[in-house]
Amino acid sequence: MRSSVSTPAARGSHDERGSMAVELVILAPILMMFVMLIVLFGRFVTVQGDIDGAARDAARAASLQPSRAEAVVAAKDVVDKSLDAQTTCDPPSMSPTFQAGATLVVRLRCKVSYQGLGLLGVSGHKVIEAESAVPLDPYRSYR
Repeated sequence: MRSSVSTPAARGSHDERGSMAVELVILAPILMMFVMLIVLFGRFVTVQGDIDGAARDAARAASLQPSRAEAVVAAKDVVDKSLDAQTTCDPPSMSPTFQAGATLVVRLRCKVSYQGLGLLGVSGHKVIEAESAVPLDPYRSYR
Protein backbone atom coordinates (compact mmCIF):
# COMPACT_ATOMS: atom_id res chain seq x y z
CA MET A 1 0.00 0.00 0.00
CA ARG A 2 1.25 3.40 -0.92
CA SER A 3 1.45 6.24 1.52
CA SER A 4 -0.38 9.47 0.68
CA VAL A 5 2.22 11.52 2.49
CA SER A 6 4.28 13.56 0.10
CA THR A 7 8.00 13.62 0.59
CA PRO A 8 10.37 16.30 -0.70
CA ALA A 9 11.66 13.87 -3.29
CA ALA A 10 8.11 13.23 -4.50
CA ARG A 11 7.37 16.98 -4.87
CA GLY A 12 10.48 17.63 -6.86
CA SER A 13 13.79 19.04 -5.90
CA HIS A 14 12.78 22.69 -6.49
CA ASP A 15 10.81 24.41 -3.78
CA GLU A 16 9.08 27.44 -5.39
CA ARG A 17 7.26 28.80 -2.38
CA GLY A 18 7.70 32.58 -2.14
CA SER A 19 8.79 33.03 -5.73
CA MET A 20 5.64 35.04 -6.50
CA ALA A 21 6.64 37.62 -3.90
CA VAL A 22 10.09 37.95 -5.46
CA GLU A 23 8.58 38.35 -8.93
CA LEU A 24 6.21 41.03 -7.62
CA VAL A 25 9.07 42.93 -5.97
CA ILE A 26 10.99 42.90 -9.25
CA LEU A 27 8.09 43.68 -11.59
CA ALA A 28 6.19 46.28 -9.55
CA PRO A 29 8.73 49.12 -10.06
CA ILE A 30 8.96 48.34 -13.77
CA LEU A 31 5.18 48.42 -14.13
CA MET A 32 4.97 51.67 -12.17
CA MET A 33 7.59 53.29 -14.44
CA PHE A 34 5.61 52.13 -17.46
CA VAL A 35 2.42 53.68 -16.05
CA MET A 36 4.28 56.93 -15.27
CA LEU A 37 5.59 57.01 -18.85
CA ILE A 38 2.05 56.65 -20.20
CA VAL A 39 0.89 59.48 -17.93
CA LEU A 40 3.81 61.63 -19.11
CA PHE A 41 2.99 61.11 -22.78
CA GLY A 42 -0.71 61.75 -22.14
CA ARG A 43 0.08 64.98 -20.32
CA PHE A 44 2.44 66.06 -23.10
CA VAL A 45 -0.26 65.50 -25.74
CA THR A 46 -2.74 67.47 -23.62
CA VAL A 47 -0.34 70.42 -23.23
CA GLN A 48 0.45 70.35 -26.97
CA GLY A 49 -3.30 70.45 -27.69
CA ASP A 50 -3.81 73.34 -25.27
CA ILE A 51 -1.06 75.37 -26.95
CA ASP A 52 -2.39 74.56 -30.43
CA GLY A 53 -5.85 75.65 -29.28
CA ALA A 54 -4.47 78.87 -27.81
CA ALA A 55 -2.73 79.65 -31.12
CA ARG A 56 -5.95 78.98 -33.04
CA ASP A 57 -8.02 81.15 -30.68
CA ALA A 58 -5.41 83.92 -30.75
CA ALA A 59 -5.41 83.96 -34.56
CA ARG A 60 -9.21 84.11 -34.62
CA ALA A 61 -9.33 86.95 -32.06
CA ALA A 62 -6.61 88.86 -33.92
CA SER A 63 -8.43 88.52 -37.25
CA LEU A 64 -11.49 90.28 -35.81
CA GLN A 65 -9.56 93.44 -34.89
CA PRO A 66 -9.46 96.53 -37.12
CA SER A 67 -5.71 97.21 -36.77
CA ARG A 68 -2.50 95.26 -36.35
CA ALA A 69 -1.77 96.87 -32.95
CA GLU A 70 -5.17 95.84 -31.59
CA ALA A 71 -4.71 92.38 -33.11
CA VAL A 72 -1.43 91.88 -31.22
CA VAL A 73 -3.09 92.91 -27.94
CA ALA A 74 -6.10 90.64 -28.56
CA ALA A 75 -3.89 87.66 -29.43
CA LYS A 76 -1.77 88.16 -26.28
CA ASP A 77 -4.88 88.42 -24.08
CA VAL A 78 -6.29 85.18 -25.49
CA VAL A 79 -3.02 83.31 -24.97
CA ASP A 80 -2.67 84.60 -21.39
CA LYS A 81 -6.21 83.49 -20.53
CA SER A 82 -6.00 80.14 -22.31
CA LEU A 83 -2.93 78.58 -20.72
CA ASP A 84 -2.15 77.55 -17.15
CA ALA A 85 0.50 79.03 -14.86
CA GLN A 86 3.08 76.34 -15.64
CA THR A 87 3.13 77.40 -19.29
CA THR A 88 4.90 80.63 -20.15
CA CYS A 89 4.73 81.87 -23.70
CA ASP A 90 6.63 84.52 -25.58
CA PRO A 91 4.34 87.20 -27.01
CA PRO A 92 2.57 85.79 -30.07
CA SER A 93 4.24 86.67 -33.34
CA MET A 94 2.13 87.46 -36.38
CA SER A 95 2.74 87.51 -40.10
CA PRO A 96 3.67 90.98 -41.35
CA THR A 97 0.69 91.37 -43.70
CA PHE A 98 -2.45 92.65 -42.01
CA GLN A 99 -4.65 93.68 -44.89
CA ALA A 100 -7.90 92.58 -46.51
CA GLY A 101 -7.64 89.18 -48.21
CA ALA A 102 -4.31 88.26 -46.60
CA THR A 103 -3.74 85.25 -44.37
CA LEU A 104 -2.87 86.06 -40.78
CA VAL A 105 -0.45 83.56 -39.21
CA VAL A 106 0.01 83.54 -35.44
CA ARG A 107 2.96 81.65 -33.95
CA LEU A 108 3.40 80.71 -30.31
CA ARG A 109 6.57 79.57 -28.58
CA CYS A 110 5.91 78.33 -25.07
CA LYS A 111 7.99 76.87 -22.28
CA VAL A 112 6.25 74.20 -20.24
CA SER A 113 7.70 73.19 -16.90
CA TYR A 114 8.50 69.48 -16.63
CA GLN A 115 6.39 69.54 -13.47
CA GLY A 116 3.50 70.56 -15.71
CA LEU A 117 4.14 67.45 -17.77
CA GLY A 118 3.77 65.09 -14.83
CA LEU A 119 7.46 64.73 -13.88
CA LEU A 120 7.33 65.55 -10.20
CA GLY A 121 10.54 66.83 -8.70
CA VAL A 122 12.30 67.28 -12.04
CA SER A 123 13.51 70.75 -12.92
CA GLY A 124 13.68 72.16 -16.42
CA HIS A 125 11.26 72.86 -19.22
CA LYS A 126 10.16 71.78 -22.68
CA VAL A 127 9.71 74.27 -25.53
CA ILE A 128 6.57 73.72 -27.59
CA GLU A 129 5.74 75.71 -30.70
CA ALA A 130 2.37 76.11 -32.40
CA GLU A 131 1.08 77.98 -35.40
CA SER A 132 -2.36 78.86 -36.73
CA ALA A 133 -3.47 80.65 -39.89
CA VAL A 134 -6.71 82.56 -40.46
CA PRO A 135 -7.79 84.39 -43.61
CA LEU A 136 -8.61 88.06 -43.15
CA ASP A 137 -11.93 89.23 -44.56
CA PRO A 138 -11.37 90.48 -48.14
CA TYR A 139 -14.31 92.94 -47.87
CA ARG A 140 -13.27 94.57 -44.62
CA SER A 141 -11.15 97.66 -44.08
CA TYR A 142 -8.08 97.19 -41.90
CA ARG A 143 -5.80 99.94 -40.58
